[in-house]
Amino acid sequence: MARRTVWFPDGKTDTNPLAHVGYARVSTIDQSPALQLDALASAGCAKVFEDRASGARADRAGLRAALEYVREGDVLIVWKLDRLGRSLPHLIETVTTLEKRGVGFRSITEAIDTTTPGGRLVFHLFGALGQFERDLIRERTRAGLKAAEARGQKGGRKPVVTIGKLKRARDLIAKGLTVREAAVRTKVGKTALYEALRGHAELKLTRARSGPTELGLARGTNDDPGISARL
Repeated sequence: MARRTVWFPDGKTDTNPLAHVGYARVSTIDQSPALQLDALASAGCAKVFEDRASGARADRAGLRAALEYVREGDVLIVWKLDRLGRSLPHLIETVTTLEKRGVGFRSITEAIDTTTPGGRLVFHLFGALGQFERDLIRERTRAGLKAAEARGQKGGRKPVVTIGKLKRARDLIAKGLTVREAAVRTKVGKTALYEALRGHAELKLTRARSGPTELGLARGTNDDPGISARL
């Protein structure tokens, strides 16, 4: 039987035959992995890695160790698919990476085994469905944007600094407040307000085509004491 030696960061080594490697995960410390561990033991897993963490986390130490441990010819086994992947794309990516390394994957509950032709077919179908879902979302998004544009609406996020807030901010600045103070009064960020003021000034410059612009912000000037001097 083929054997391999694994070196760990602490300098220790582990020499084992190519085998089934298990991975178990529970979401909280209070949950018990006993059911998973029993199932993995029955599946012939000589070594099992565990995590007590949410499946949404990508930085799971146990999973990382399991992926580093497995070698060509090994089979990584989980109790259920959701124990391994935090999402369908992540699951497909992980299993595809294992497949490229010559490592098989098996899920006990769903009876998926990529070491068999049928198991590989099922997982490739998963990948196709995942891509189909992403394409469908993009198509619906484009269709929604086109429909909104036809109705005279613009897609994307609404501006933080509305026309009303911008007008109020300009009035406050004209009365002697700084941009920071005007931003607090209008409940917007200072940077967003400054950009809105600059955009307003550049718009007026475009319309006027010549001469000084309001607030002295055109062409990068800082002549207006109401803005730049009070930053």
